[in-house]
Amino acid sequence: MYSWYWHQWQDLPYLKCSLLDSWPHGFFSRHFNPRPPESLVAVLEPDAAAYRVKQVHGNLVLNTANISPLPSTDSTDSPELLEADAIFAQHPKQAVWVASADCVPVLIADTETKNVAAIHAGWRGTALKILPQAIAQFQAAGSELINLRIALGPAISGDVYQVSSDVALQLGATILPIEATTGVEEALAALFDLAESPVKPDPEPDKVRVDVRRVNALQLEQLGISSEQVAISPHCTYQQPESFFSYRRDHLKNVQWSGIVSVES
Repeated sequence: MYSWYWHQWQDLPYLKCSLLDSWPHGFFSRHFNPRPPESLVAVLEPDAAAYRVKQVHGNLVLNTANISPLPSTDSTDSPELLEADAIFAQHPKQAVWVASADCVPVLIADTETKNVAAIHAGWRGTALKILPQAIAQFQAAGSELINLRIALGPAISGDVYQVSSDVALQLGATILPIEATTGVEEALAALFDLAESPVKPDPEPDKVRVDVRRVNALQLEQLGISSEQVAISPHCTYQQPESFFSYRRDHLKNVQWSGIVSVES
């Protein structure tokens, strides 16, 4: 079974997941702020090229073949970032990165091809099924679903993430056959009735609590991916201010980075 554990770099803590131990990877804490990916890559693999995108809460997955690597930290070049919310790497020593503050950072690796991906899955991207989009990229490159290992990192917990019923229904439509004609109360009731439901009642009218990581996990399950291939971090960005930034809590645009490095097959 997998585990989540803290690792130290120069006395600074970042999270690792045993499911991905065969790949250099990390879910970095707020203590690494304001280091960018081109600096953080040295923590994981100093010889790797670093890649990131301009995140826009969509579902576009870009291949590193179509992205310029970030310049080194001693460069004065300002990178021109393409808009996307996930990056897929097929060649060794490519480090792919995403930023988050409450949204779900997802790192994926294939045990056979060694290909990797980093995904930024907020509620909007999740409603647009960005994770299945990324899985499709793996399959197009020759991956078998059974060989994928998927870690969903620190994000805002479903215990505290209050959203509108409309947002919950957009997410619910990705895991249940909710028709456009289905009433709000009826659709919410169907979501509440799910085993280990990602949606919980909220005391405020027209509000519910949503666990976005659980929605993503259910999308993976519907693709035929076993729960043993998926690790969900127990850490909540909102409830752990000592370790993570949270936009919902602080209303500041600070982020923590998550990255993974592809290795030789």
